[in-house]
Amino acid sequence: MPATKTVLIDRPYTPLEKKPLPAGRPRSWYVRHNRKLKAMRLTIALLDSGVYNPSNANNKRIRHTAEVVGIRPPSDTTCTMVRTLMRKRY
Repeated sequence: MPATKTVLIDRPYTPLEKKPLPAGRPRSWYVRHNRKLKAMRLTIALLDSGVYNPSNANNKRIRHTAEVVGIRPPSDTTCTMVRTLMRKRY
């Protein structure tokens, strides 16, 4: 079986202008919201780099992609969310 070549992202991630989050929600809502945003950014970066199958996106690869893109390393829960989003990309 030939070795696969990892494709790196051609430009660094630049965030859009941030809007303030709505006030008055419980802290767990903000944590969950930010985790979803990070998972979406990482999923897009993995898909752009050629990782289309969730079974190929192990925690090590997801964390390496976060480092390349310039995002803080994700938790195990966020890595699980990334794989879930990759399954539901259709």
